[in-house]
Amino acid sequence: MNPIKTGIASYGMSGLVFHAPLLHVNPGFELVKIVERSYKGSKERYPYISIVRSLEDLLQDEHIELIIINTPDSTHFEYCKLALEAGKHVVVEKPFTLKVEEAEQLIQLSKKQEKLLSVFQNRRWDGDYLTVKKVVEDKLLGRLVSFESHFDRYRNFIKPNTWKEEQTSGAEILFNLGSHMIDQAYDLFGMPESVSADIGIQRTDGVADDFYNVVLRYKGMQVCLKSSYLVREEGPRYLLHGTEGSFLKWGLDRQEADLKMGKYPDEPDWGKEPKKLWGKLNTELNDLHFTGRIETIPGNYQSYYENIYDAIRNGAKLVVQPNQSLELIKIIVGAIESNRTGNAVKF
Repeated sequence: MNPIKTGIASYGMSGLVFHAPLLHVNPGFELVKIVERSYKGSKERYPYISIVRSLEDLLQDEHIELIIINTPDSTHFEYCKLALEAGKHVVVEKPFTLKVEEAEQLIQLSKKQEKLLSVFQNRRWDGDYLTVKKVVEDKLLGRLVSFESHFDRYRNFIKPNTWKEEQTSGAEILFNLGSHMIDQAYDLFGMPESVSADIGIQRTDGVADDFYNVVLRYKGMQVCLKSSYLVREEGPRYLLHGTEGSFLKWGLDRQEADLKMGKYPDEPDWGKEPKKLWGKLNTELNDLHFTGRIETIPGNYQSYYENIYDAIRNGAKLVVQPNQSLELIKIIVGAIESNRTGNAVKF
């Protein structure tokens, strides 16, 4: 195996929790440099890496092939552009960009440079989503008429010293959590006919938006995506209803929590979920009524980077393609416009 020499542009939450651990245990990648502007926290877990102080240090290293752009949302376009112009492959954190035209420019530049460009949509490999996807693809509910997804939290205070609590780009929560939820809906159903949205602030003294209710309309079906920071008692994460039955799924994929605890994704039983969180299926199967629990497919974020390696080294097709992420930005921008005008935005 010929490992891909890789640099990470930031050791904030995503670098610490997601990218560095995933790359560390993947033999297809050699993590060589991490940008830390003032601290040296990455050295404690990865003593073999070099700490550099700026993105420029990564761009100038001729040995680095892949750069992970996991800096604040507002920098994604500029930093991706610099990395592509420097002849690097690029993985960028969600959201892809904040503007449609920025995403279009990056896609054209990646084609011109003949370099890979992909958005880190790791939640396509959440165990709960993989299970929901299987239920949908196998048509276990008949013709699907309603799909509802939640990504709720309870934090009734304003977290200090984080750009995510600042009103910088507008609709921060939609660009943040919404990027994952809309990506899952797009992965399942493609581009919707229209989007309507209610986005706003619920917490006392809040500055950045902290809730949304986004409705994507497809022919014969409605997709409702909801998120709020003021949900203390959580309901089902997914609710699917069709002509033959329903599927309800509670609980959130455990991989992020395990990564935050310092675990690595090569440990035994990675991504497996306890039976108490398995989803409930109530449907008709071959003229037989079935109701019961469905075992959750184990989550596996490593699948994302396995595909990145295969795409760079072997020319395999990207799973998370940049044109898909461009469509997501169009949906998000449409949702923001719908919230502003009170009208649905058609595509």
